Amino acid sequence: MIAPNRTAMVTGASSGIGWGAVKVLAANGFQVFGSVRKAADADKLKQEFGDRFTPVLFDVTDEERVRAGAEEVRAALGGRRLGGLVNNAGIAVGGPLLHLPVADFRKQLEVNLTGVLIATQAFAPLLGADPSLEGPAGRIVNIGSVGGRQAFPFMGPYHTTKFGLEGFTESLRRELLIFGIDATLIAPGSVASEIWGKSDAEDWSAYDHTAFKRPLAMMRDQLRKTAGKGLPPERIGEAILRQLTAANPATHVTVTPEPFMGFLLKWLPKRMVDKAVGERMGLAGKTR
Repeated sequence: MIAPNRTAMVTGASSGIGWGAVKVLAANGFQVFGSVRKAADADKLKQEFGDRFTPVLFDVTDEERVRAGAEEVRAALGGRRLGGLVNNAGIAVGGPLLHLPVADFRKQLEVNLTGVLIATQAFAPLLGADPSLEGPAGRIVNIGSVGGRQAFPFMGPYHTTKFGLEGFTESLRRELLIFGIDATLIAPGSVASEIWGKSDAEDWSAYDHTAFKRPLAMMRDQLRKTAGKGLPPERIGEAILRQLTAANPATHVTVTPEPFMGFLLKWLPKRMVDKAVGERMGLAGKTR
């Protein structure tokens, strides 16, 4: 029988932080269930992590499929509770808000926020909302971002979801007190993840006719310079492990390679940061 506090479900397990979480948790005795969207990714991860990993095929935006995946996990647990749910799956949509296609904005919200709700509703019974299961209540770890408290140009859709996830997690944690299920938000800084490479690869030529053509090119240069230079995904996996196993888990954890910069941005006057960002990104225009 699997130990109840050494089981976890990780969404978006095929790469980046999700992959790092699977690696660290499996190495520390967890039986890890991980969501992937492609059978090829399931086979790859199964080969890499062996019997400690069980792939579950679903897209977090597909409510029916997510619930079916939760039933697969329920069957595997054999009447025991799930130790943790790591809501990690996400995408980064970029572009100037004045010209961004509304469909792109909706897609960002659907994956990064609605997908978290869908997964949480599907797996909450296994964590403790279902009184028929045995074992201590599990925990939820939502993967936010330092971009959930500081926002920068041209990543408005992404920042919107990460700011939203802060409030979602706080409300959720207080609602789940009734079941003894805890919820933590981990806010990574720069991480060596494919999500930023995918963002850089987006075709932004549709904005060439706008006032943002040059600032967008400057931002793309910044993405190229920082791609792959962030923390290894395993560092976030270690933070996830701590929150799933700590006697007293934190409510909010920041993991960043530049803690001083985060501290500085947090306490500097907003108008001062506006000016600095505007000048660096070629956005400094008319003054009021």
